[in-house]
Amino acid sequence: MRYAYFPGCSLDKNAAAYDQSFKAVIRILAQELVELDDWNCCGASEYFSLSPLPAYALVARNLALMPTDLDDVVAPCSMCYINLYKTDHNMGLYPQLNADVNEALAEARMSYKPGSIRVRHALDILVNDVGYEAIQSHVKQPLKGLRLAPYYGCLIVRPDHGFDNPEYPMSLDRLLETLGATVVDFPLKASCCGGHMPQISPESAYSLIHEIVATAANRGADAIVTVCPMCHLNIDMYQNQANRHVGTNYSMPILYFTQMMGLAFGLSSEDMGFGQELVSAEPVLRKLASPPEEEAKSARPRPDKRALPMPRMP
Repeated sequence: MRYAYFPGCSLDKNAAAYDQSFKAVIRILAQELVELDDWNCCGASEYFSLSPLPAYALVARNLALMPTDLDDVVAPCSMCYINLYKTDHNMGLYPQLNADVNEALAEARMSYKPGSIRVRHALDILVNDVGYEAIQSHVKQPLKGLRLAPYYGCLIVRPDHGFDNPEYPMSLDRLLETLGATVVDFPLKASCCGGHMPQISPESAYSLIHEIVATAANRGADAIVTVCPMCHLNIDMYQNQANRHVGTNYSMPILYFTQMMGLAFGLSSEDMGFGQELVSAEPVLRKLASPPEEEAKSARPRPDKRALPMPRMP
């Protein structure tokens, strides 16, 4: 299949490993991405809070750039996905918003008809269009021995975007199992990482980040695997600050699900962008490269004794 591709600002810069690994995986699976010509920033979250109409118009401009021969646009970034999705949805739901946005687009000789395309997340197209069976057929180096915590974040399955359970999603769990990994029971898989809170209320953000990392570590995870650049940025970049805030010493690698797919497909760690993360993924790569007899002898990660007690889940 062919998809329009909206990489967004994150995949163009700090999440380059996500872009790199996603494109490599897509090629192996014989799918095609057509990047939108002259796309612009989706505005993230702040713009919608400060000035809604320009924010909707900014996002709608990207929707108006869709090639006429394609029906789906894919956004790997969760924030980009949500902004594209809600702009299309709300323009169709509110006639006045639709009229106002198209009036703004008309200044650039553009227009957009809501509902004319489908906005999809990368995880959605891989598990639902390509499918687990086809993915498994390309696995050359199963992720045997790796214990992975699937982390969806709070955006892509809420309030209900149609491709997974909004409270306890399972598509990423099943994908990682298809790749040969052991998926740990991770009750915070759809919890918030704090978003932009590190810039607004650092202590609140550090508490959220610590809770996610501590829960994964206490469940014996070798790494947290995510689908969201914002989640990756927060938990990777601010993990040390979260440790200092609480008094722990975790070192939990945060990796993109497409990187894990690439490894399972037999692609090199360099080609998958490993090494760009701040919390090193070397322990994960070493464990994956260990012969079975060595792997059996390797000790499972132990919880940090200074960690706070596990949070009580509702």
